[in-house]
Amino acid sequence: MDYDEFGLFDDNAAELGIAYRPPTVRREFVEVNPSTGQRVSALVWGAAPAADIDLVLVHGGAQNAHTWDSVALCLDRPLVAVDLPGHGHSDHRDDSGYWPHENAAALANALGTLAPKPRLVVGMSLGGLTSIALAALAPNLVPQLLLVDVTPGVDQEKSKAIHQFIDGPEYFESFEAILERTIAFNPTRSESSLRRGVMHNATQDAEGRWRWRYDLPRRGSGAGDDGRLLPGLDSLWDAIGTSTMPLVLARGSLSPVVGDDDVEELKRRRPDARIDVFDGAGHSIQGDQPAALARLIESMLG
Repeated sequence: MDYDEFGLFDDNAAELGIAYRPPTVRREFVEVNPSTGQRVSALVWGAAPAADIDLVLVHGGAQNAHTWDSVALCLDRPLVAVDLPGHGHSDHRDDSGYWPHENAAALANALGTLAPKPRLVVGMSLGGLTSIALAALAPNLVPQLLLVDVTPGVDQEKSKAIHQFIDGPEYFESFEAILERTIAFNPTRSESSLRRGVMHNATQDAEGRWRWRYDLPRRGSGAGDDGRLLPGLDSLWDAIGTSTMPLVLARGSLSPVVGDDDVEELKRRRPDARIDVFDGAGHSIQGDQPAALARLIESMLG
């Protein structure tokens, strides 16, 4: 199947119902670990110099930077959408350590080159947890934080459907087979958006089989017997409690990933945090309601 990662934006625009103007987008690679040569990749939207890019978008686990395409088209402004380590076109790690703190260290190095002076970081799911860790590691890189449907209160039960999807077959015999499974696990998304998503997030091997681009060793979620999903989540709650940047949580009304208990804990730790609920949206608000999420981002950027 022919694939041009910059050739699908007109389809995004048609689904959004907006006039299509071909965007200026390029792919960049930044070395983040000189001892291993590990690189992080990102999509840079617009032609602005790195020092003038004020928006950074960080995707969720098993996703990639293209999950933000529709949001980026709505915004029509310079931004950087990062591929987390082990995802998209970023290099895989030999230790498969794709946890928030490890991701944050890589992201801090990458943003030093790609967007050293952001005004807002938007992190969804694993990207949100990574962004919390980034704010603790390098507060200057996260002057404002928008969490998309995640808090450190996420656990194995709340994210069960996500990991059932990730823990599926390693290989699929056809593109339609991998798309069919994706549709089954994403009832709030249109088939056209999921088809684009699979094209960006899967690759075909020499035998014609399809597999996901993200590093498969992260399948199984790493959750322990205590139901904790990722290492270091308690420290991320602590990081939220000591943070001072403006903080907003976007919550999908149909998503089980953020519970009322998580909102209560967030408000206890940061009474000034704002909660915006997106009615009819699931976990991936950027896919379900990209225009509405773009409006929230614009409001935070002023």
